[in-house]
Amino acid sequence: MNVIVTGASKGIGRAIALAFAVEGCRLILCARNLDKLEGFADEIKQQFPQTSVETFAADLSEKSQVTNFGNFCLGFGSPDIVVNNAGIYLPGSCINEEEGFMERMMALNFYSAYHLTRSLVPYMIKASKGHIFNICSVASLKAYPGGAGYSISKFALDGLSQNLRHELMPHGIKVTAVFPGAVFTDSWGDFDNSQLRIMEAADIAKMILAASKLSAQAVVEEIIIRPQLGDLP
Repeated sequence: MNVIVTGASKGIGRAIALAFAVEGCRLILCARNLDKLEGFADEIKQQFPQTSVETFAADLSEKSQVTNFGNFCLGFGSPDIVVNNAGIYLPGSCINEEEGFMERMMALNFYSAYHLTRSLVPYMIKASKGHIFNICSVASLKAYPGGAGYSISKFALDGLSQNLRHELMPHGIKVTAVFPGAVFTDSWGDFDNSQLRIMEAADIAKMILAASKLSAQAVVEEIIIRPQLGDLP
């Protein structure tokens, strides 16, 4: 089974790749930093010798690099699982965020998924199978202070997910939008999570893996997962 994961070298993407590595899938991983990506691939190969890992370094905010990655993926056949996870968070509000913040977040958080999916979907339609997971955010569901551009870009990704779901239904292809709340990744820096206030990246990966294992006639359309104590204030 071919599993494509973007933003795969750290955080949620890394956890998702590991979850599918346990299953012995062929992993096709993309991230910007080649050294980190290849180092992660070596870890997987050592821990799970039965798993094949292919790597491709790219900045998916650039359409041409998305296209190159899509062509690379298709060299291994039609995708079975596509996880559009690459993303960036830059703080600010609509009226005063730094010039260019919105464009940067839209390019990576939305257009990377849009262009990659469009490059892969024709082959998934021919195969009459596949499952697309778009990693949105609870910020896709409700605006919050200080996250305007990020929230807007994730709203757009949710909109893409909904439209793809309807368009791909007749072709046997599933689409799941994933809405995580706070997850303890590198972006939290030195946050003290000793009280287990926020989730682990593996929590998100486990839900995606479970959703991928349903029968062909069932689809989890949305996964909303938050810290047990709720969103951070």
